[in-house]
Parts: sequence; C-alpha cells; structure tokens
Amino acid sequence: MSRRRYWLLKSEPGSFSFEDLWAAKGRRTPWDGVRNYQARNLLRDELRPGDGVLFYHSNADPTGVAGLAEVASEPRPDPTQFDPADDHFDPQARPEDPRWWLVDVRAVQRLPRTVPLAELKAEPGLAAMAVCQRGSRLSVQPVTPAEWRLVQRLAGSKPK
Repeated sequence: MSRRRYWLLKSEPGSFSFEDLWAAKGRRTPWDGVRNYQARNLLRDELRPGDGVLFYHSNADPTGVAGLAEVASEPRPDPTQFDPADDHFDPQARPEDPRWWLVDVRAVQRLPRTVPLAELKAEPGLAAMAVCQRGSRLSVQPVTPAEWRLVQRLAGSKPK
C-alpha cells in the first residue's frame, strides 16, 4: 500500500470555485480541462484516490488556498478532449490514444479562511512550496506533508 500524497490544484473561481465543488452532487466532480503536459503527467501518473488536495483559487482576490479536498478516483481519459462542442476539445486526441487525463476530486473541508498567496510566501516553512516560487503557474503541484499541515494551521484548521 502506498502512502498518502498531497497536491495543490489551481482553479479560477470564476470558472469553478471551491464553493462550486462543495455544492456539487456528492461534493465530487471530474477535474477536467487540464491542458498542460506536465500537469497531465502528474494527473495520469501520480495522483491516486485518497491523496489530499489543497484547492487553490488563482486569478482571484485574493489568490490562495480556499479549501481541502481529496482525489476521489483513479485517473482516466478526459472526455472533453473528444467533444467538438467543448471548450477543451483537442482535434489531435483519439480515444485509442488519449492525450489528456483527469481524476475526480471531492470536497472534504471548508477552511475557516482562505490563506492568501502573500501569506504563503511570507511563511518561512513554505519557502520551498511550488506555488511560492517565482513563475510557478502549473495547475497541479506536489505538496509535502509538512506544507499540507502548515497551510491548514495558517487557515485556522486543525491538521488531521
């Protein structure tokens, strides 16, 4: 049995917010539309059911960690790549050779408050965290167990 891993997943709240996830049936939704090869590789090869997720609002005021979630499914091909009517359609993708993958994500906990990026960057214990690095734009990022616990503490939540 592998150990639980932790991730930060970015979403623009104007497109899909943590509150949208919280309101979804079963508090669960496919994490679709990722169109970056490095993020795709992490979704396909690394994320597994039960892994923890820091749900991060990007392009927001403030940007920051807005809630806790978990990976709720094994990776599978993202069906939006095959749908010409979808914004995420990829004419090069084929069902027999999919380019893009997704996992389901389930909301676990509303945080007492959003932890803004400026606060994450000001915390010495998070200096190496990917989201705190200059130019870090990847929508799927690994998080260490220590970073996971520290972000929860900053949010006023008790780490589990």
